Amino acid sequence: MTAPRAWLIWTIGVFAYLVAVAQRTSFGVAGLEATERFNATAAAISFFTVLQLLVYAGLQIPVGILVDRFGSRAMVAGGAALMGLGQLQLAFADSVPGGVLGRVLVGAGDAMTFISVIRLVPLWFAPARAPLVTQLTGMCGQLGQLFSVVPFALLLHAAGWTPAFLSLAAMSVLAVVLVAVLLRDAPPGHPPRQTAQGLRATGVSVARAWKQPGTRLGLWSHFTVQFSGNLFAMSWGYPFLLSAQGLDAGTVSALMAVFVATAILSGPGFGRFVSRHPMRRSAMVLLITMATALAWAAVLLLPGRAPLWLLVILVVVLAVGGPGSMIGFDFARTFNPSHRIGTATGIVNVGGFIAALVAIYLIGLVLDILHSTGFSQGQLYGLAPFRIALSVQFVLLGIGTVLILLSRRKVRQQMAAQGVHVAPLMVALARQRRDRVERRRSARSRPDATQER
Repeated sequence: MTAPRAWLIWTIGVFAYLVAVAQRTSFGVAGLEATERFNATAAAISFFTVLQLLVYAGLQIPVGILVDRFGSRAMVAGGAALMGLGQLQLAFADSVPGGVLGRVLVGAGDAMTFISVIRLVPLWFAPARAPLVTQLTGMCGQLGQLFSVVPFALLLHAAGWTPAFLSLAAMSVLAVVLVAVLLRDAPPGHPPRQTAQGLRATGVSVARAWKQPGTRLGLWSHFTVQFSGNLFAMSWGYPFLLSAQGLDAGTVSALMAVFVATAILSGPGFGRFVSRHPMRRSAMVLLITMATALAWAAVLLLPGRAPLWLLVILVVVLAVGGPGSMIGFDFARTFNPSHRIGTATGIVNVGGFIAALVAIYLIGLVLDILHSTGFSQGQLYGLAPFRIALSVQFVLLGIGTVLILLSRRKVRQQMAAQGVHVAPLMVALARQRRDRVERRRSARSRPDATQER
C-alpha cells in the first residue's frame, strides 16, 4: 500500500493543502495594508478573518460527510476553485463588503481541503505509518504560510495589492489542474465509497461520531492547542510584532519564518511520539497548553517591550501548537471506524478554528474599545492595548484545559468498560518497547557469521 504511487497521491494532496494554507494566512500579512485600503477599524479588519474562520469551522462537519460520500478528489479540486475565485474577488475589492465576500469564498474553499487530504492517509498508507504521514501532511502544509510571509509579503509591498492577490489566485488554478489530473481517492481494489445516505442516516452518523468520547477528546485538544498560533499567524501576530513590539518588517518576516520552520521540523517528532506512546497523547496536549500560557504570560507581563530572544521563544512555542493539534486527528482516527473518519475529523477540526475566531474577534473588539476610551493614547496597535487585548487567550486556554480533562476521563471510563485499563496497558507498551530495544542491541552486539568463521 505504500508504493511510490501512494506517495505521489499524497504529494498532490499536500500541494493542494499548501496552497490552502497560503490563501488562509495571506490576509494576516496584509492587515496593515487592508486597514488603509478599506479605511477600516481594527474590529472590521478582524471581522475579515473571523468570518473566514466562521465559514471554515461551520463547514467542517458538512465537508466531513461529503468527503466520506464523494471522495477527496472532487472536494479538493472544488476547494481550490473556490479559493481562486475568492482571491480574485479580493484582488479587485476596494470596500469592506467586497473584501469580506472574497474571504468568505477563501474560507469555504479552505474548509474543503484539509479534511479531504487527511482522509487519503488511512486509505493509501498502512496503519502503523498513518500518524507519521498525518504529521508530515501538516508539516508540509505549513510551507504555504512561509510563502505568504516571504514572497507574498515582498510582492505585496513591491507591486501592490492587486498583483499580490492575483498570484494567489494563480496558485489555486494550478492546484485544480494537478488534482483533477493526478489525484485518486483510493488504491485499486479498495471497497467503493458508501452510497448516498438520507438526512436521517447522515444525522445518525454525525451523532455516533460525536458520542464517541475519543472524538470529543480530539475536538477539545484541537480547540486548546491550535488557536493561539492561528490567531498569531492569521491576524494579530504581524501587527503585534511590528507596531507594539517595534520590530522592523525584516525582523518580523524572519520571526514568521521561524514560526513556519519550527512547525515543519517538530511535526515528525510528534508523529513518532504518537506512534510510540499512544497512551500519553493527552498528556502531551496538556504540556503544550501549559507552555503556551507561560510563553504569553512572560511576554505580556513585562513592563516594556520584550527582548528579541523572548519573542523567539514565544514564536517557537506557538508554532509547536500546530503539529501538536494534529494529535486531535489521531484521536478521531483511532476511536472511529474507517467509514466515519471524515465526519469525525470534521468535528475535531472545528475546535481550533472556533477558538481562533472567538479570540481574533475579541482581541479586535478590545483594541477598539481601548482606543475609543482614550486608553490607547491614539495608538490603536500600541503595546499597552495589545497587552490587555491578547490576554483574552488565557480564558480560552483555561476552558479548553478543563474540557480536555473531562473528555479524557470519559475515554478512560469507556476503555475500562471494554476491559482496557490505562495503567496496565501503559506498562505492557513500555515492556514491549524495552524488549524491542534490547533485541536491537543484542543483534548489533552479536558477531556475524563471517566473524565467527
